[in-house]
Amino acid sequence: MNKTLELFLPKILKQLGAEKILRIDKIQNLWSDYGAIYRLYLEKSKVPSVVVKCISYEKKDKHPRGWASNRSHQRKLDSYKIENNWYENYAASLPKTVKVPQLLYSEERETAQLLVLEDLSTAYPTLKQSCSYQEAEAVVKWLAQFHAHFLNAPAKGLWATGSYWHLETRAEEWQAMESGPLKEKAKDLDLLLSKAKFQTIIHGDAKVANFCFGDNSQVAAVDFQYVGKGVGVKDLAYFIGSCFTSEKCTLYEDKLLDCYFEELNNSNKKLNEKEKITLEKEWRELFPIAWADFNRFLMGWLPSHHKLHKHAMVKNKEALRYIERL
Repeated sequence: MNKTLELFLPKILKQLGAEKILRIDKIQNLWSDYGAIYRLYLEKSKVPSVVVKCISYEKKDKHPRGWASNRSHQRKLDSYKIENNWYENYAASLPKTVKVPQLLYSEERETAQLLVLEDLSTAYPTLKQSCSYQEAEAVVKWLAQFHAHFLNAPAKGLWATGSYWHLETRAEEWQAMESGPLKEKAKDLDLLLSKAKFQTIIHGDAKVANFCFGDNSQVAAVDFQYVGKGVGVKDLAYFIGSCFTSEKCTLYEDKLLDCYFEELNNSNKKLNEKEKITLEKEWRELFPIAWADFNRFLMGWLPSHHKLHKHAMVKNKEALRYIERL
């Protein structure tokens, strides 16, 4: 059993009013081996099962892609504390149609952190690495409602710039990029996104693997380590690129963009019709900027990555042309 989990077990039982633990299943390791996620089955508890995220603060000397600097370590520690803050102060405010797990208990000690979360596996049992158009549309609608709910909201205690790839925290990857126009214009891309008039809170790691699927195209989202301020199309571009091939990105992009903005406008109660038109114009223009910004990270982090495909390169060209016209 994980030492961190073993340390916290008595407190978990007490907080949940459980008599004992019937079974512990390991779901997965955390990235770079900073801990693991488990599912606990409980007897005579307030809930029959929970998901427990166990985080170790010990610095790791190895990284799956070779990025194991002090800066990388601190970014991960910050991300877990921000995720805890998200669950404590933001998650419960979302409407029922924007499902996320609710926090049942959390605790932090000197060398470890624990999150005990609602288990979504009964209602949302399926995880995916790719998806159909209909499933993608359900996620896009989830994102639109999420962004509408937090439009122009303060992001206190979250990342000042949501997403794990934003330029300020990825100087090493930028340095590793080959010389070229995207590297030269990296700060321009970042500035366009950060200075946009309309900002919201974004998920920050909205890949298809972080969505759980249920019946009738119902979806829920997990993993909020990089939640923070940003333009909604950062999540949208990243999501589309996470679940489709280059050919399907080209085939579905326009339809998914239309779906996103229709849902965003229908869900948005904070703006009048004129403001909605202005927001849509701004974010549509920033969509290729957001995609190119992510490509910038990949081109330094892992230039052979499969997401750097033909469609992604088209987004780079669109973004660079947009900058040239300014």
